[in-house]
Amino acid sequence: MIKARVILDTNVLYAGLYSSSGASHQILRAIERGRIKTVISTALLFEYEYILQRNKTELRLSERDIDKILDNLCRLSEHQKIYFLWRPYLVDPEDDHILEVAVASGTETIVTHNIKDFKGVDKFGIRAIQPRKLLEEIK
Repeated sequence: MIKARVILDTNVLYAGLYSSSGASHQILRAIERGRIKTVISTALLFEYEYILQRNKTELRLSERDIDKILDNLCRLSEHQKIYFLWRPYLVDPEDDHILEVAVASGTETIVTHNIKDFKGVDKFGIRAIQPRKLLEEIK
């Protein structure tokens, strides 16, 4: 029973793997249980991989662990191709691809710890919320 369909910013994935006590980790568990459906693009998947590889020591992850995490996310996520770019739009141009997957897929929610980086996405009918807020909404 899916209760939410979201784009998961990389910082939420990182935080959820770094600590098992926060809202980000609970979101990863909710994805695993089918309560949250994530939408990904190729660019977003590559960003996930890059961040996990770059931080594998502090996340205490092996190459095999990273492969399993990414495979699982691919299996559980809806995949969206991007045909139109909205660049540059956001304050941090490295987040533009997240806006693009949200627009292309019609996903209304981006879950992030950096709300300020997504200022103006409401013009596209999209909102940026923190993990805790998403958890409140799906309970």
